[in-house]
Parts: sequence; structure tokens; C-alpha cells
Amino acid sequence: MEMKELLQFIELKDARVKKYWGCEDIHKHVLARTVKLNEETGELAKEILRQTSYLRKPQLEILPNTPEECADVIITALLIARALDIDIEKALACKIEKINKRYVDGDYHK
Repeated sequence: MEMKELLQFIELKDARVKKYWGCEDIHKHVLARTVKLNEETGELAKEILRQTSYLRKPQLEILPNTPEECADVIITALLIARALDIDIEKALACKIEKINKRYVDGDYHK
């Protein structure tokens, strides 16, 4: 999937959520999305614990769904970025450049 296609989906998902829940107060909207991100991150953590066999035995019998939980975290984070009017492509490019500058000749430099 290309970034353009992903961002089009985010736009559609955002419109669906706004229509269903109503989102007149931007601060409440961002807060709700942030809480949702924490929920999704928790579900991803649980899947990782399941895959590494660190969950209680009865929960280990449930089939892991780690790829879907990773996608949920990404989608929810992108919805927050959209709500805050962040140009995520620009933000990612800047962050990647910053990370790459930390590595000179393959070595990490703070």
C-alpha cells in the first residue's frame, strides 16, 4: 500500500468517525483519539506477550493477531495527526532525516 492510499483511507475513516460520533470540540476529539491509541497499543502489547509466551496459559491458546494490532496502532496515530492538522509525510521525512544523522559511517552518534 502506498502512503497516498493510506492517507486517503485515513481521511475516509476520519469522516466516518466524525459523522457517527460527532466531533465539534477538537480538544475532546484529540483526547478521545489519544485514549483510543493507548487502547490499541495495549492490545498490541498483549499480542506481543502472547507471541513470546509471556501471557497466562489460557490466553496463549488464542491465535495471535499481531499484524492487525500493529495496523490499528498506525491507523489511530494517523487519525490523531490528521486531527491536529499535522502533515504526516513531512513529519516522517523530517524524523527519518534526524534519525539518519545519528548514524555516521554506520555508528551511532548522539
